[in-house]
Amino acid sequence: MAKLTKEELVKKYVTMMEYENKAWKNGYKLVAGIDEAGRGPLAGPVVAAACILDPKELILGLDDSKKLTEKKREELFEVIKEKALCYAVVAKGPDVIDEINILEATKQAMRECVANLEQHPDLLLIDAVKLEGTGVDIEPIIKGDAKSNSIAAASILAKVTRDHMMIEYDKEYPGYGFAKHKGYGTKDHYAAIRELGMTPIHRRSFLKVIH
Repeated sequence: MAKLTKEELVKKYVTMMEYENKAWKNGYKLVAGIDEAGRGPLAGPVVAAACILDPKELILGLDDSKKLTEKKREELFEVIKEKALCYAVVAKGPDVIDEINILEATKQAMRECVANLEQHPDLLLIDAVKLEGTGVDIEPIIKGDAKSNSIAAASILAKVTRDHMMIEYDKEYPGYGFAKHKGYGTKDHYAAIRELGMTPIHRRSFLKVIH
């Protein structure tokens, strides 16, 4: 993929402020993007993040975290933490996921993110999760992490935080390859589970049948 020029990055950033700009014109003042990482893996937490961007700060290069290289995600992770008005990140471990299911664990993490923000938002932009119980107006956006800078920033915060956690788990539970596959169900991961058994960070509800 060709690298975008600064002019192209600025244009993309402006385009991806469409939902935020519309919200501000409609009288909302603090617009938070919210997203998650890690709903699909066999091991590790699900991580949610909420982020309120500063309208006066341009963070060039924001996009759906899955479309970015690891290096770019790490760079943007630091910039977002520095330039956002505020952000919050919450992880829910396998014990919670197994108890209440992955969707409910994701929603619980998201609600806690909203509650933990230093500034209380009056609108949430969210990608494809029906989130109840925040007390905040919500606008769902299909594929929002590629259409809204606020959701993209939240997706990067969630993804990088979770990746860092899985790299640490790799040191704690060697032999599973957590640093490489981040807990997803790769062929090597299934082979390691068959050989070594499950760790405390494996989701039992996801592993009722070992392939």
